[in-house]
Amino acid sequence: MWTKDKILTREQLPATLADWRAQGRKVVFTNGCFDLLHLGHVDYLEQARHLGDALVVGLNTDISVRCLKPGRPIQDEEARARILAALAFVDAVVLFGEPTPLSLIELVQPDILVKGDDYAIERIVGHELVLARGGQVLTVPLVAGYSTSRIVEHIIATQ
Repeated sequence: MWTKDKILTREQLPATLADWRAQGRKVVFTNGCFDLLHLGHVDYLEQARHLGDALVVGLNTDISVRCLKPGRPIQDEEARARILAALAFVDAVVLFGEPTPLSLIELVQPDILVKGDDYAIERIVGHELVLARGGQVLTVPLVAGYSTSRIVEHIIATQ
């Protein structure tokens, strides 16, 4: 599959989800900015994918990243989406521009909602929705010492 084929619009996503569910695949959802892809991101996404059979990644648009993180993103949304889609364990990437991914979670209706273990379950956006449907909300351990902010700080400090 071509990398670009994994980047779906909200209009394309329901048909893909229906196909996966018809095949009996368990759908996992996570989200983030994924600005400078690093080991922490790769490990996190790989762990998320191993919890189910198909991983949908909600990716913040450039506008939403700017609202969350001043001075970012470093890479534009097209680059970030293509890089994520190139990962073998990512099955779909969908952009969202809202402050939270709640409307995207409502569309996906994931069997499993995943975030890093720096989140408490009750603070994960969409947890009530997923639990009410009988799904799971899980956290996965993060690799210590890896973050985009840390990489940016290191680059600035070594200039």
